[in-house]
Amino acid sequence: MASRLIARKSAQQGFSLLEVVVSMAILTVGLVSLLGMFGLAMATTQTSQDAMIAKQLANESYESIITARNTTQINWDAIQNVGSTNCSVTGASTCGIFLIGMLPVYNAGADGIYGTADDAASGEQCLQDPGPDGVFLTSDDLFIPLTGFQRQIVISPLYNTGGDLITSLRSVTITVQYANPQTKLPQSYVLNSFISQYE
Repeated sequence: MASRLIARKSAQQGFSLLEVVVSMAILTVGLVSLLGMFGLAMATTQTSQDAMIAKQLANESYESIITARNTTQINWDAIQNVGSTNCSVTGASTCGIFLIGMLPVYNAGADGIYGTADDAASGEQCLQDPGPDGVFLTSDDLFIPLTGFQRQIVISPLYNTGGDLITSLRSVTITVQYANPQTKLPQSYVLNSFISQYE
């Protein structure tokens, strides 16, 4: 009978204090890791949004150049950086309308082309958010200025294998730079393409 009491008593014992402390420590480590992953996911979401904005800014810059060429708004010699010496038609010593260097992201000026001298007068480019009602073009829309972004358009001449200038084709490199909110270091999106004199 005594052996049954001992067996029953040992089966009814609860957790020891050491077991509770160890399980709480394991649970705490798991929760802290989960919170860290949540913070990392939030930061990655912000970085993804900035990368998407940079890609869109580069694409719209390239499209404005193509549209200006297609509508014959500007001549072929103007599709170069300021100070370029590769003028073929006009015979001028320099030509080109695209500014050199990293510049703030301004709206396209009166000419409708990004990266030219008249852009600064049109103000900083903004991202339009639909606001609390979720509908664009209503009175509660939010306009977020793109102050952390910079854009550079480089249009370079191309040469054939013999070293001769290809007059009807140019290289276009558009770089959009923005600050990474996680590392506080600048990141870049680069669009490389070509533009031909002909449509």
